Amino acid sequence: MVRTPLTELERERGRHLGVLLRQARGERSMAEVAALAGISAETLRKIETGRAPTPAFFTITALAGALGLRLDELAVECALRCAAGALPEAPEPSGVPGLAGAVGGPVAA
Repeated sequence: MVRTPLTELERERGRHLGVLLRQARGERSMAEVAALAGISAETLRKIETGRAPTPAFFTITALAGALGLRLDELAVECALRCAAGALPEAPEPSGVPGLAGAVGGPVAA
């Protein structure tokens, strides 16, 4: 089976997702979070750095659970950052309650 090449938008979304997950991980080690999610530290490293821009749904579900994130908030925040054209390395303030506190941004009132 031949895989269709990823679009630039898909790669950009993957970079934003990686940044959000890295920020949510905070001071915890990659090994600790990966073990909680039941994935390898190398898989987590690839996702966080954008080298795996389209991880499997169940991988993201497991990571969100390990990090205490809600999938809907993670998806919205990723979409907002992508739409805003924010650089993945530069976190933007979040308007999404819950996720913002987890990734270091202000929590909306």
